[in-house]
Amino acid sequence: MRSRRLFLTGGLAAPALLMARKTYTFAELEKLLARGDLKGKVSRNDLPTPALILDLDAFESNVQKMASFVKGRGKALRPHAKTHKCPEVAKALIRAGAVGACAAKISEGEALADHGVTGLLITSAVIGRHKIEQAVRLAQKRPETIFSADNAQNVRDLNDAAGAAKIKFNIAIDLYVGRRTGIVPGEPAAALATLVASLPNLKLAGLQSYAGHASHTQGWENRKRVSEEAMGQAVETRRLIEKSGVACPLVTGGSTGTYNIDSEIEGVTELQPGSFMFMDVDYAKIGGRDGDPVYRDFAYSLFVATTVISKPLDDVAIVDGGFKAFATDRQFGPEPKGRDDLKYAFAGDEHGRLTPTGPTLAAKVGDRIEFVIPHCDPTVNLYDRIYGVRGEQVETVWKIAARGMAQ
Repeated sequence: MRSRRLFLTGGLAAPALLMARKTYTFAELEKLLARGDLKGKVSRNDLPTPALILDLDAFESNVQKMASFVKGRGKALRPHAKTHKCPEVAKALIRAGAVGACAAKISEGEALADHGVTGLLITSAVIGRHKIEQAVRLAQKRPETIFSADNAQNVRDLNDAAGAAKIKFNIAIDLYVGRRTGIVPGEPAAALATLVASLPNLKLAGLQSYAGHASHTQGWENRKRVSEEAMGQAVETRRLIEKSGVACPLVTGGSTGTYNIDSEIEGVTELQPGSFMFMDVDYAKIGGRDGDPVYRDFAYSLFVATTVISKPLDDVAIVDGGFKAFATDRQFGPEPKGRDDLKYAFAGDEHGRLTPTGPTLAAKVGDRIEFVIPHCDPTVNLYDRIYGVRGEQVETVWKIAARGMAQ
């Protein structure tokens, strides 16, 4: 990536272009950023760093590819909002054909609903009196919302709360197919489904069956085996439920890593991938269907922009992005975008250290360096805004309204 300094000295056309654009004081820029009044006015190099930057062309291509693929296989698409936590992203996905959005927690779902997102599926169980009160509030606002459950007492509590509020809850039975939450597939799940169907204030929507361990299984054939085993349990559970005379229309699950596997499984009705829209270093490591060790189905679209703020040694430069700018839950860090000559290492809360992969370090104080993020979901949760860019121009700013909504 070319830094601003290199851009300014890169020939006659570029300076002429910049001279034609108004420059802003910091106070003026703050007002533009707060209003979101950016299109045609602000360059990506004007953004205060660290900044979360979305390449809109790559993002829109990723969304269209996933939406077309899933539609072509007769499945519904309900992407997971835990990836982006941003109502504008959710609504862009719905415009592309998604039936709604998954939300990991009730507070995340409420934040999305408050900003006009429809078709919500809350993928974690709503446990405890206060959470159930929130669920009632959300269902009153968005009656089509689906809530996950895997416990008989919780199901009865939801039924009682719905009755008191004179509403109905749509319930998806959460299956233990992903080594996290859920009830054991088969007879235990079928019995819980029968209970849900018997209660007057609940409606069985179907099965929530996210196999998280499958999504990052390395090697496509291994991933296929793991995901088919997990999702096969969900499909068989659905058959068992419907054999007893209870309608079970929904089997939802899947991920970015398994979208081209789960979409071929008969009986799976809906996919809920998330990371495909942004991508990250983590997903690149799972490998492609063609045997490529790098997963290339979707393009990187989300980056963190930083500034070189110090160069204490000839072979060391410090950027203003550290633990607070990137997710740190993986054994690897961010990768400089388009800069194979640089290597990044965390250098504390606020800083990152750049060293050369070759003989010299081509980085100067003031240079802008963008990074491919290590893990998109928790990285997004560190920021208040996503800046959408096309080329060098900032086109839009989207509020990450569900940031921190982990309750």
